[in-house]
Amino acid sequence: MSITNPIQPSTAHYLPMIIGILLLIATPVTWANSESAGTFQAVATDTQDLQTELENVIFYYEEKVSETAFIPHELRELPVKRGTSTVKIKFNAMKQIELKASDNGAPPVATVTLKDGKSGEFQLAMAGSFKGQSAFGEVELPAAQLSRVVFK
Repeated sequence: MSITNPIQPSTAHYLPMIIGILLLIATPVTWANSESAGTFQAVATDTQDLQTELENVIFYYEEKVSETAFIPHELRELPVKRGTSTVKIKFNAMKQIELKASDNGAPPVATVTLKDGKSGEFQLAMAGSFKGQSAFGEVELPAAQLSRVVFK
């Protein structure tokens, strides 16, 4: 007596899965596009006049939530103080940032120049750093040790 499997899956059972896989493969990956992903290139100059070319620039800081826990933040904008409010200036609007040290360990003061020529002086809302990829690997440049960031 031979035993046969009375329940054999037909190709109709696999059709939705096959269509789903084909849609995933055929769909253009728009988030990889540099404009939609918001990737930025810049040249950062530190306080020793050393220039570093960066790609995929972000502003990075860690928010302390307890003695042993931090929340990392990766922004494509610069959080600055204007009076009692925090303004988030988008990288895509910026031409350059000039930084100078602040008194008594406070975050640096930034003179931000926009692409349209407007400029303003602000204090960074928090101590952070500019991170990105250089020709030699990932770079993290603390804002307090920079003198200028020029966006390309």
